[in-house]
Amino acid sequence: MFERFETKYKAVADKKRLHIMNILCQHGAMCVCDMVPLIGMPQSKLSYHLKILWDAEIIVKETRGTWSYYSLNQKEVDNLLSEELCYICR
Repeated sequence: MFERFETKYKAVADKKRLHIMNILCQHGAMCVCDMVPLIGMPQSKLSYHLKILWDAEIIVKETRGTWSYYSLNQKEVDNLLSEELCYICR
């Protein structure tokens, strides 16, 4: 039961990944090539961080042709501070 939350909190417990989330929040769905100049890291490192966020279901990926577009999974972000988690901690 707690593993699900552990994965999600580990994913967002990184300054670079929080920055990625902030960019996605401001700009909506984006492909990696558009994020690189905004984030200021090489595409390979950015893809690594996106994979961690995607594995934790913090972001979602949509394929359009040959490009993958990433956006925040708002439901999961909202659930990080959900009543469900608060109930577990009581």
